[in-house]
Amino acid sequence: MTATDTTASTLLVAIDISKHRHEVLIGVSGKKRRRRLTILNTLDDFQRLSATLASYALPVRIAFEATGNYHRTLAHHLGRAGFELKLVSSVGLARTREALHNSWDKNDPKDAQVILHMLEIGAVQFFHDPMVVGTADIQELSKTHEIVSRSKTELWHRILTHYLPLYFPEAERFHRSSRTDWFLAFLEKYPSPHMISAMSREAFVADAWDVVGRKVSKEQLLSDIYATAAASVGLPVHADSDAVRMFRLVLAEGRSLVRQRDVIEARAVELLSDLPDYQLLTTIPGVGPINAMTVLAEAGDLRRFRHHRQFLKFCGMDLATVQSGMFRGQSRISKYGNARLRRTLWMAGQTAVLKRVRRQNIWRNSGRGLAESGPRLWDDVMRRACGAASADIRGSFV
Repeated sequence: MTATDTTASTLLVAIDISKHRHEVLIGVSGKKRRRRLTILNTLDDFQRLSATLASYALPVRIAFEATGNYHRTLAHHLGRAGFELKLVSSVGLARTREALHNSWDKNDPKDAQVILHMLEIGAVQFFHDPMVVGTADIQELSKTHEIVSRSKTELWHRILTHYLPLYFPEAERFHRSSRTDWFLAFLEKYPSPHMISAMSREAFVADAWDVVGRKVSKEQLLSDIYATAAASVGLPVHADSDAVRMFRLVLAEGRSLVRQRDVIEARAVELLSDLPDYQLLTTIPGVGPINAMTVLAEAGDLRRFRHHRQFLKFCGMDLATVQSGMFRGQSRISKYGNARLRRTLWMAGQTAVLKRVRRQNIWRNSGRGLAESGPRLWDDVMRRACGAASADIRGSFV
């Protein structure tokens, strides 16, 4: 959403954010000369900047580009001082800089000039401080959950592509879900199939009974694993070898990540279960506890969007078309916006579509025609599903 407020009798401040220091450019309406400041990322310099801006005795409007998390502390300090804060789009900043200077040359003072220009013409966005609006805890839970989940996925790919092909290639078919811990626990206890084949079938079933957890036809599963281990082509490594120790070290790390993920998810449900917004989100098909947490963390209060199309644009799922003269290109989603929110809606749309497919048995009736139409039609179905999910999310908060 773009702000179009007047800049008359307002002190305009542009800040180019970096890790250790920030370039500040101050402009006063009616005056051509601008004041430059360089402040360090320290409390003393933050207070010096606040005192300098307050000395003008004018309403202050500050714009900056979100740069990693380096802008958060300065923005929070300035917001507590009572100044109005605005965001500048990174893409908009880059395009405007190239248009103004006809060059790809880039430096911090020039970026501050461009940010001030965008603030003057109103090409800025609203800034919502998570510490002020109360979404800081939800954001940290959501982002930490993503970090842990990605780490677990990377580790699992390492197991699939390195350790299992060496020591137990046939074991991969027994893995069913990344949500469960039993398979990692099983490999940690039996990293080599030769450790299984060294026992009798009855002794192995009794020894591994509690390791695999609750399973349907557990004895049949363990018997199948025993027969597979007996015919395995895995390397005959010794149980006390360093190779097995390293394998078990990686497996222990994977189990630790599973426990961390479960702790975060339990805390998220505990924190959000009583929130009406969370309860509304979880009633939408395809939106579970984690997706609902991500939506609340990334979008904040959805009531600030007056129409569901504004929410679509915020997510980068609005349609964009290249048109010139008689040529009109294919409409595609713009993918400008919040990438995490867009991915969450895409996953929610997939889940909702697949559940509907299973429930109505569409694959038997019309799925063959859908598959024969190629991936482009499936992408359109998914885009429509995600658009419907976003409309449902926004509509639930009217």
